[in-house]
Amino acid sequence: MTAIIPVVISNHPDLEEVAHNFGINYHQISITPDNKREQEQQQLAILKQYKIDLVVLAKYMQVLSPEFLAQFDQVINIHHSFLPAFAGANPYHRAYKRGVKIIGATAHYVTEELDEGPIIEQDVIRVSHRDSVQDLIRKGKDLERIVLARAIRQHLENRVLVYGQSANSRLGLRTVVFD
Repeated sequence: MTAIIPVVISNHPDLEEVAHNFGINYHQISITPDNKREQEQQQLAILKQYKIDLVVLAKYMQVLSPEFLAQFDQVINIHHSFLPAFAGANPYHRAYKRGVKIIGATAHYVTEELDEGPIIEQDVIRVSHRDSVQDLIRKGKDLERIVLARAIRQHLENRVLVYGQSANSRLGLRTVVFD
């Protein structure tokens, strides 16, 4: 299955030139706690304009509101740790502090609960006491790209089945990924 990427919506300008080099439209929408509701409405309008059916979050570093997810629930996030370990911000720094021997990356569907969505794909890489925080970040970024690519491919090929009990939230949902 082929994916077409017609638009990138970002909360910073860093990759605008890269997107344009690939012929991809780029919209920068800065989000603060004061303007989050309005900015998410603008994001949703852009998603509808381009007829987007899957959103991929990478370095977004924002929690999507329940209102956003109620209107658009096909969202995949890449998290820079082997969840459930080190959920939230700065996982490489926390992993370094703990002296872990492996670091990981997790791609999951986004839910209202931070880094708690059904897991699609994960992988790990060994690290040692010789590695600095910057080494962990460098190694982790490579792994994040691989894990995210696998998760998107599995989703697009309809190889991911989400199941479990969940009346009002997606917490507690799990996945089966077919080979």
